[in-house]
Amino acid sequence: MLTVSEFAAKWGLADRTVRNYCAHGLIAGAILKGKTWLIPDDAKPPFLQHKNNKTDNILLDRLLEERNNSITGGIYHKTQIALAYNSNHIEGSTLTEEQTRMIFETRTLGETGKTRVDDIIEANNHFRCFDIILDNANEQLNESIIKKLHFILKTGTVDSTKSWFRVGEYKAVPNEVGGKTTCPPEKVQQEMTNLLNNYNTKNIKTFHDIVEFHYEFETLHPFQDGNGRVGRLIMFKECLANNIVPFIIEDVNKYYYYRGLNEWTNEQGYLLDTCLAAQDKYKSWLDYFRISYKNK
Repeated sequence: MLTVSEFAAKWGLADRTVRNYCAHGLIAGAILKGKTWLIPDDAKPPFLQHKNNKTDNILLDRLLEERNNSITGGIYHKTQIALAYNSNHIEGSTLTEEQTRMIFETRTLGETGKTRVDDIIEANNHFRCFDIILDNANEQLNESIIKKLHFILKTGTVDSTKSWFRVGEYKAVPNEVGGKTTCPPEKVQQEMTNLLNNYNTKNIKTFHDIVEFHYEFETLHPFQDGNGRVGRLIMFKECLANNIVPFIIEDVNKYYYYRGLNEWTNEQGYLLDTCLAAQDKYKSWLDYFRISYKNK
């Protein structure tokens, strides 16, 4: 019999992940003696017990495994909270990271002061959006997925009650971003078709391709609101689709992120460097959870 630490070392897992697997009955033959889990020498982690369902993307497999088996304290749990908190906060959400955690873990807010109802709704909706990109990670990026993300993100908000807002559909009213004009509503459909066609002609997308698509998407600003969050979800999805380590733009770096978008046509390095720094942060999480990845 192996201890948790021995099993973790054998399979390149974190001790906490192995304990969660044991507690949820996901490792065959594991028994609890006192406060110690003992695991059969020939036991395998759950993601190897059903190998036929696996892809060649270790991170995607782990995220789905932890999601599907309600594993807490792993990379799925951490990513859900960090991505929802930071992406929403960049757009002005009043929720703290701890409040976001409470909503994800308990579906309650706990003790709180003044908090906008829409912030709570959009945090919960963002969790659902992340699950959508996991379930569709290997699907070619298309309008249906993009519109679905927008629909889920904005459903139940005040905006969704406005007939002109068009939740899940492209904008009907001209808008600006950062004081700059964006694509006119009547041209959005064609421009989005062109953007996706050009992007999908590349069989293998690079890190640069994904970041460049993000810039083009945000420049078009196809939806009335929610473009930034949908765009950042798309980047995460496309990184997974191409077996590239994904990343989360943190709220503390939003000004570097905005500068990168604003200066893309003059200096692409600003946005690329911001995204690469965010990727390095996510790699440190993967190292902690002992999840291997390709350096690209």
